[in-house]
Amino acid sequence: MRTTKKITFITLAVATLLIFAQCGNKAACNTTVAAAACIDSSAASLKVVFVDLDSLMNNYNLAKDINKAMMRKEEDIKMKLTDKYKALQADQADFERKYKNNVYATPERAQEEYNRIVKKEQEIVQLEQQLTAEFEKEGLQKNQMLRDSISKFIKEYNAQKGYDYILTKLGENILFANEALNITKEIVDGLNNKYEATNE
Repeated sequence: MRTTKKITFITLAVATLLIFAQCGNKAACNTTVAAAACIDSSAASLKVVFVDLDSLMNNYNLAKDINKAMMRKEEDIKMKLTDKYKALQADQADFERKYKNNVYATPERAQEEYNRIVKKEQEIVQLEQQLTAEFEKEGLQKNQMLRDSISKFIKEYNAQKGYDYILTKLGENILFANEALNITKEIVDGLNNKYEATNE
């Protein structure tokens, strides 16, 4: 029985300390009831909104333009490499046919042709690695530019609005959010207006 009372007392003491900490040791928070009211008023005074990141990325024109440009670049790389690999396969098939039919005048000539094809394959592999690395680097740079543009705009936007928190909603990372607090459209419209103004 004493243990239960002791645990209850400790729990109440910790809760009271947390309440005082939340209230910043204000004079109004010197009773449990007053402290609870203090927490309620602090929470009620917080201005919190959220931005749906999926919707933002789908509607922000800079994000759409970056995505299109990167998809075009990826397709160009694929086509370039496909053409080179097709030419390599044709060379390999031609070599195998000639080698089987003893077309090469000497074994040395056959070896020279084989070495040429191996070198060509190595060059294509190196080109693929180079193009992939350049593509990934550009993607990182574009993503950083996108993040910077959003972050800068959010700071400018919030300088006027004065929110305490602007949260990011991505998929199901927020279990519930009142749609009245959703400022995504405002942010998208502002970002697009700014983006269009810089491209005029």
